[in-house]
Amino acid sequence: MVWRRSRWAWNFRRRFSTAIRQRIEDEGDWSFSSEWWGSESHGHTVLRSSSDKGNGVVSVLAFPSSKPSEVQWPRMERWLQERYAEVCPGDEERFRILGYQWRALRFNDDTRQSTVKVMSAYRQSDPASICLMQQPHCLAVPYLKSMVSVGLSTIASCGYDIINAVHGKKTMNILCIGHGGGSLPLFLASRIKGAVIHIVEIDPLVISASIKAMGFPAFSVMTPSGERAFSKPSTIDEVLWKGIHERLYLYESDAEKFVLDNPNLYDMVFIDAYDGEDIFPRKLWDPSSQFLKSLSNQLHPGHGTVVVNLHSDSDILDLVGSAPSFLHQILPMGRYVSGIGRAYKDVLVGSGSCGKEGSGLGFTVSVPWVCNTSLVVCRGLQTSGGYSNRDLVMSTISSKSLEVENLLNLPFSCLQYIKRGFILVE
Repeated sequence: MVWRRSRWAWNFRRRFSTAIRQRIEDEGDWSFSSEWWGSESHGHTVLRSSSDKGNGVVSVLAFPSSKPSEVQWPRMERWLQERYAEVCPGDEERFRILGYQWRALRFNDDTRQSTVKVMSAYRQSDPASICLMQQPHCLAVPYLKSMVSVGLSTIASCGYDIINAVHGKKTMNILCIGHGGGSLPLFLASRIKGAVIHIVEIDPLVISASIKAMGFPAFSVMTPSGERAFSKPSTIDEVLWKGIHERLYLYESDAEKFVLDNPNLYDMVFIDAYDGEDIFPRKLWDPSSQFLKSLSNQLHPGHGTVVVNLHSDSDILDLVGSAPSFLHQILPMGRYVSGIGRAYKDVLVGSGSCGKEGSGLGFTVSVPWVCNTSLVVCRGLQTSGGYSNRDLVMSTISSKSLEVENLLNLPFSCLQYIKRGFILVE
């Protein structure tokens, strides 16, 4: 995805979140975006190769991260030592942190596809044993926080038992279409102990980049036959990811083919599938496509929730109500947000009255600080006054967001991602 950044928002965001209530520090706060937004001259390239799947030149750039500060590294070193003792009882090993970096995945040098934070460490007995661990608690880009906030708050409003899912007492089946650096599925798997996540990525180069250069768990990779690519995880992968990577399944596949061939029933679906030209493929939103029809069959009938990341067209209109022509080149999908929303709503929940119980609904919200929109379509949202009242729907989801925020101990406020530009899909 490509993002437009608003510089004045950095310090305001930090003051605003602090003023609301004290919470754990958000290392992915937008105020830190200046550390990874820069050009190659501000960092260095750790991976660069050409894709044959429409993503052009795929590269990963590394930038220094100011957080966590060096005084906090010993705490992580102790955690690694304790985890090693759990995985290898009777063996003692000490770890040393080399540092933390931002790793930015880019297509064709200018499209910022995703950004993650990684930790680099090594075993003291073998200084050459350097490992890279993506930080699962860190969501660096606002649209990901928006997708998490509106998605989880909505499914909780649909009567889904999110409490037991978070505590691992209930399985939550999630499908992520589009992988990038993998920060979204990794965040969900680390926060929701009952989450079982299938990830679909068409480009093997992107999968390789996420693992080799962005610290995503290697044990998650699946073969075309549906088996694990690795029969068992390595010792260091168990140290870093035990309890998480067993619930991640990363498939190299075209999204439409995967959905057509896949019989699973999903509670949630997250879609973020732009290509190297920053285009959202038409077959993923065409109402007559097999993709949406098959997705409808695989979405839970009582609470199924789909969240789609789209380019926004609400904040870039000129005086006559249309986006300037130069922005059409930068944000080619922005003109079609309403059409995509109607397509998803009509196919997944029906085109009937929003007030009909069980029919579900759709809505969009604007993502702060970047030019993106989160589209949400859900089934089974329960409100006492019907579905057609925008304020009532927003109030219902907003009230659940506080529960979700506290339950998952999120370092950011869900509410700010729900109330901004909330529009029901007609």
